[in-house]
Amino acid sequence: MSHPTTTPRHTAKSSTPDQPPGWAPAAPTTLLLTALGVLMVGQMYTVLALLHPMATALGTTPGQATWTATAFGFAYAAGFLLSGPLSDRYGPRTVITAGLVAATVSTAAVTAAPDLPTAIALRSLQGLTAATFAPSALSYVVHHIGPQRRGTALTCITSGMLAAAVVMQIGAQAVAAGLGWRAVFWVGAALMALSLIPVRRVLRPTPRHGTGAGLLQAFAAVPRLLRRPRLSAVYLSTVALMSAFVALYTAVAIAGPPSIAGNSFAILALRASALPALVAVPLLAPVLQRLTAPLRVVLAFALAALAVAAGSFLGGHTVPLAIALLLFMAAVAAAAPAVVETVNANAPQARGAAVALYGCSMFIGASLGPQLTGALIGLGFGGILFVIAAVLVLGVLLALPTLGHQRTP
Repeated sequence: MSHPTTTPRHTAKSSTPDQPPGWAPAAPTTLLLTALGVLMVGQMYTVLALLHPMATALGTTPGQATWTATAFGFAYAAGFLLSGPLSDRYGPRTVITAGLVAATVSTAAVTAAPDLPTAIALRSLQGLTAATFAPSALSYVVHHIGPQRRGTALTCITSGMLAAAVVMQIGAQAVAAGLGWRAVFWVGAALMALSLIPVRRVLRPTPRHGTGAGLLQAFAAVPRLLRRPRLSAVYLSTVALMSAFVALYTAVAIAGPPSIAGNSFAILALRASALPALVAVPLLAPVLQRLTAPLRVVLAFALAALAVAAGSFLGGHTVPLAIALLLFMAAVAAAAPAVVETVNANAPQARGAAVALYGCSMFIGASLGPQLTGALIGLGFGGILFVIAAVLVLGVLLALPTLGHQRTP
């Protein structure tokens, strides 16, 4: 595949083996996109820490308030199907910029919700606009960061998106405690608006190659990709992984491990216990890259299943449960970039659409997670985790076909 060249040739002498001429600087690009990934994807998860105050203010129950997360997730998944082809057509930076403007407005609008139906509608709009970021960001990495740094960049960005599930819950809980739950959305909107400045300064336009690929053709790539059995299996396994991921953290929020139920500080510490994994996995990326992406997918899914299965028997013991969550988060963090690499390798001519389908499958799964936990609430914390482990085993089985076919990007 040919790569765009936006740096003049006379800069070649200053290039290093890790940063060939023509590629964007990996470090500032990765840092910016990782931070934005935490902010944008984290909007899905902020409400998990706000369920009780939102329920009180909107005149409903915490269980019903989980629909504000589900509505966001389904709209987010649908938005991926739009933003991926738009990124292929107009370039990642353009779509990220327009999306940030729209998401700023929609995020601020959530603060005006007077009741649950309105909050659900506004959260749906927020999800649709926030979805412009992730497929465009991952497509930007493929087009603008050199192969030597691309795997590490993808690992950092996807780890940031996963870290959002914990970081944004912690941040939302802290802001809401002092300023109320509506302030969480005001702060998010302000950060989105401010991020437009570094986006325009750091990210580069993506040159278009040829004039024959219209917008309709970009959208037409989506059904073609779904007709590929191995890609479809990857997408379905991603649904299983992300439904398990969000169901687990929803269980922590509303079911509560028996030993720490009702202790908000202990639950916060349990959420945060998985964060070291999101630092360790990017540092280990060069080692993990020695394995093929499909193999990493299968191994990571298997580790996630084992960690949650162990957690189902350790729900009454906080420290062992925290270790199980740490291993689970490490597995998810290792799986995400491996899935992106597998998808990209099998769709070199429609990477934006392929990554959009991946993101769509992620957030279909993420949207199902809260409802899965709600349906299983009668089983208790350990019972919920046991079912989540079974869902992850299904994900392993769905990922196995990727081992039989490996294409090199």
